[in-house]
Amino acid sequence: MSLMEAFRSALEALRAHKLRSALTMLGIVIGVAAVIAMIAVGGGAREQVAAQIRTLGANLIMLTPGNITAGGVRLGAGQASSLTSDDAGAILADVPAVQAAAPIIRSNQQVVAGANNWATQIVGVDLGWFEAREWDVAQGRLFTPEEVSRGALVVILGETVATNLFGEQSPLGQQVRIKNVPFEVVGVAARKGQSALGQDQDDTAFAPLPTVRQRVAGANRANARSVGSIMVKVREGEDMANALEDVRALLRQRHRLQPDQDDDFGIRNLAEMAAVREASASTLASLLAAVAALSLAVGGIGIMNIMLVSVTERTREIGLRLAVGARPRDVLRQFLIEAATLSAIGGAIGVALGLGAAQIVALKAGWPLLVEPAGVALSVIFSAFVGVFFGWYPARRAANLDPVEALRAT
Repeated sequence: MSLMEAFRSALEALRAHKLRSALTMLGIVIGVAAVIAMIAVGGGAREQVAAQIRTLGANLIMLTPGNITAGGVRLGAGQASSLTSDDAGAILADVPAVQAAAPIIRSNQQVVAGANNWATQIVGVDLGWFEAREWDVAQGRLFTPEEVSRGALVVILGETVATNLFGEQSPLGQQVRIKNVPFEVVGVAARKGQSALGQDQDDTAFAPLPTVRQRVAGANRANARSVGSIMVKVREGEDMANALEDVRALLRQRHRLQPDQDDDFGIRNLAEMAAVREASASTLASLLAAVAALSLAVGGIGIMNIMLVSVTERTREIGLRLAVGARPRDVLRQFLIEAATLSAIGGAIGVALGLGAAQIVALKAGWPLLVEPAGVALSVIFSAFVGVFFGWYPARRAANLDPVEALRAT
């Protein structure tokens, strides 16, 4: 029996038992649909995490003020005015692994433009901030070094702020008021989207650090050089852990802390936080892959069971084929083709259902939908392999039937 004849005979047998064939394929359909959904949704989730990580910038360390103790009571992190602009300058100058160190002051204020106003966060920065965060402008320009040093009344608006204040009009050269202080809009920051914590990073306005300190947030009377935090960018290829320890050692020295004293500042490796989120997404993908593999295994066992039933029901047919000259390998080939065909058809249906399910999940979760053609093709091929693997035993049993005994079966 030729391969085409075996294939035609297998299709006729499947058509003769449509309901049984459909039920046999069901396990494979569910398994392949789970595989496709896993590939698409898992890839979309990883891309979402990667996109959020990219918006932060690479190789970042965040420094924040530390705890302050008053009357034996520890008031918690962020209460001490322990970080200054000079600390940022020293980090940049004395730690070779550091590419940029940006002091930051934040103040929530109302921004007014004509008849429109918008409550947002005003961030006082120098040019190192844009380098550390890898953040450029979509329109206009960044501050000049001279504007930063003299505390010029200029501002760069985030996309959300610009849209709410000016709509479709260009804000460049327009005037906005912050705490009744007039600022000239010199740029609109490039879109960053949501942060890893779900915050709108574009709902921000940037102004020179001295300007925000003196005209918006108000100078700290105890320390006029204090800042709210410092963003440190480590050079590409440098060891983050070593850079972090060098920064910590330098700040402890500058703050004259004794060996038995705790740090009066907080220090966080944002790259580690990003790695944890990426690992979480990979764990989710692995879990989905395990579920999909179990579904395929269950589907394969279903194929084996139904094929065994088919062998029992068709014993006389098999005996007749063997009696008129069919070889055992012809019977083996026919049953393997039946199993592989069932699995391949189930795999194709599963691909369609999996893509539909992945599309729904992606729309609901707001994730991108990533489907690799190679992954789809591999799923269908693997489903056919499952059919052959689990169909081998029933096919072998059919091929080994004794023609005389098979013809006597009732």
